Amino acid sequence: MQKINLQGKVALVTGGSAGIGFSIAEAYCNSGCSVAITARREEALRDAEAKLKESYPDVEVFTVVSDASNVSDIRNMVSKVIERFGRIDILVNNAGTNVLNYALDVTEEEWDRVMNLNQKGLFFCCQEVGKHMVKQGNGKIINIASQMGLVGLYKRAAYCTSKGGVVQLTKVLGIEWAPYNIQVNSIAPTFVETPLTKPILADKEFYDDVIRRIPMGKVAQPEDVAGAALYLASDMSNFVTGHTLPVDGGWVAW
Repeated sequence: MQKINLQGKVALVTGGSAGIGFSIAEAYCNSGCSVAITARREEALRDAEAKLKESYPDVEVFTVVSDASNVSDIRNMVSKVIERFGRIDILVNNAGTNVLNYALDVTEEEWDRVMNLNQKGLFFCCQEVGKHMVKQGNGKIINIASQMGLVGLYKRAAYCTSKGGVVQLTKVLGIEWAPYNIQVNSIAPTFVETPLTKPILADKEFYDDVIRRIPMGKVAQPEDVAGAALYLASDMSNFVTGHTLPVDGGWVAW
């Protein structure tokens, strides 16, 4: 049985300063991988960098302040990581956003905000990193989709649409880039307990509705998603591409 070892690899994790992204960065550092994390807020990035360096002093950690919804920022971000490390072996598109609103009330600004980050930004990040991976002749791209890309839920018209697009994009890129030995997969988490979701899950009526839909009877932790991201980044998944892996406690199995 292979052991997951990412020594000598370089990973780029967008939205890596907290929550799921930070947990994935931790898992990669723990496996010996050099990690570049990006986010819009410099202070949060510096805090995340300090924590990772303290826990993993032998692993190189690099940070780039970047808006993952801005194509110019994306190109600059990738350029800086390539300049620092000379390659990118693993890309995790984790940056994302949500707007809670009923479909009849969603504004154009809300729709565009979700699509610009969750779909447009994610695609152009894949494209920019993909160019380098094609030259390398290998690579792993992991898109953080959502179970909401596989099922629907009220007040999430824009979000479900955007994440459904991520699932489909993952299939297309998995097909197009297979000849270059690039595996493209996505992870579809259920509700994950993070600082951003705590206020939503604090609503008892909503929380009870969520738990009712999860056969395992609990929400996910960031480490649950990180485990899937570790597998998809490793050689153990070399023959897996174009796939979406639900990490949902059984929600979509209903």
